[in-house]
Amino acid sequence: MNELKQIHAQLLRTTPSHPSKNLLFLYSRLLHFASSTNIHYSLRLFSQIHNPNSFIWNTLIRACACSHSYKELAFQLYYDMFTEGSVNPDKHTYPFVLKACAYLFDEFAGEQAHAHVLKLGFASDVYVNNSLIHFYASCGHLDCAQKVFNGMPERSVVSWNAIIEGLAMHGNSMMALEHFDEMTKVEGLMPNAITFVGILSACNHGGMVELGRKYFDRMVRNYSIKPRLEHYGCLVDLLARAGLIEEALDVVSNMPMKPDVVIYRSLLDACCKKNISIELSEQVAEKILESEGDTSSSSVYVLLSQIYASAARWNEVGLIRKLMTDNGARKEPGCSSIEINGVNNEFFAGDTSHSQTKDIYQVMDVINEKLHIAGHRPDISQAPLVDDESDNLKKDALKLHSERLAIAFGLLNQKPGVPIRIFKNLRVCNDCHEVTKLISKIFNVEIIVRDRARFHHFKNGACSCADYW
Repeated sequence: MNELKQIHAQLLRTTPSHPSKNLLFLYSRLLHFASSTNIHYSLRLFSQIHNPNSFIWNTLIRACACSHSYKELAFQLYYDMFTEGSVNPDKHTYPFVLKACAYLFDEFAGEQAHAHVLKLGFASDVYVNNSLIHFYASCGHLDCAQKVFNGMPERSVVSWNAIIEGLAMHGNSMMALEHFDEMTKVEGLMPNAITFVGILSACNHGGMVELGRKYFDRMVRNYSIKPRLEHYGCLVDLLARAGLIEEALDVVSNMPMKPDVVIYRSLLDACCKKNISIELSEQVAEKILESEGDTSSSSVYVLLSQIYASAARWNEVGLIRKLMTDNGARKEPGCSSIEINGVNNEFFAGDTSHSQTKDIYQVMDVINEKLHIAGHRPDISQAPLVDDESDNLKKDALKLHSERLAIAFGLLNQKPGVPIRIFKNLRVCNDCHEVTKLISKIFNVEIIVRDRARFHHFKNGACSCADYW
């Protein structure tokens, strides 16, 4: 930070209207340092630079792409760089542009960037291709990710990690393990710690408990990789979601590092899904609150309320709601987004703000009628935090979950034969999962949903997760 201030002081003594090479170099260094501390500061300096070179553009694009709050700006800067014409993007530009597009699930922007990659002749660059694999897998286009991977003239460990992670995220667990075998046995590459995060994630999403145990042991014994918190997290989640809560707790108690809140959350989520004893669930919830040190976090209350609701203990559900109010906790609103023709559309539960609201709700009425005819019975345990205790209002709340509105919008606007792709900020609830399976069959449409945990591919009344998530 002191060096940053020294450079800034030197810059202030220099007139920036006709920058010399030395000044341009100083600005480059200043952008480099400022990007990790204050992007506003970097942007202000950037605006003073005449004819910035590719290093300066890339530095700022990278800073925005790596910042939670500025990822959208990363692509805008890239677009300005591309259209301004004074300097062309280079192969170092695209990994960060594609990283931002992947985080934002911005298919249109990422596909534009890919077209530019082909036009500028960077299609053989291993780093650019690694980013393309990650982008396409993150946006639900696993086939495109695999196509990029298959067409690479050379692959690094990072390339294999990217495709293994993508396959795992989409539930193609066995194919992920096959890629691992090809990587190690055919290509002779040495896996690293990130490789095993992908492999353990594949075992987790596929419910392959025994294989997960074997790969964890193999990582330590065969490759001398010291397990990180992420590896333990995958193993704990794998065991817990298989109903092996006691074994998962043993792993937690024997970890060489302190478990984080994510591990405890996975335990509580498993308790909810597997109808584990309420007493154990309460103990895990207590651990979460102790780990967070913040009683205003809502997710633990929501999971506990679902556990109580599944046991029809509605008094406890009411107490949870009171605790949330007393502690100022608010349930994170479900938000689902769907992109059609390059335009992103967001929906919240019960949303009426969209310009096509009237048509969307008419489609929703048709969907609900067909679901009723198909024999669907709503699972009201998935809506325990509505203000009224009546079953009818709980059922109505479920009907207005954000992904259902997004699906209705997709049915209304997506071209026939094109999958409906939806991105949701929370995990899909059991009732919405069952409903989406039925919609895919009733309306003969493929629906791809990415929730907080993974991708779900719904087709012909079935889901790629085989109802295990």
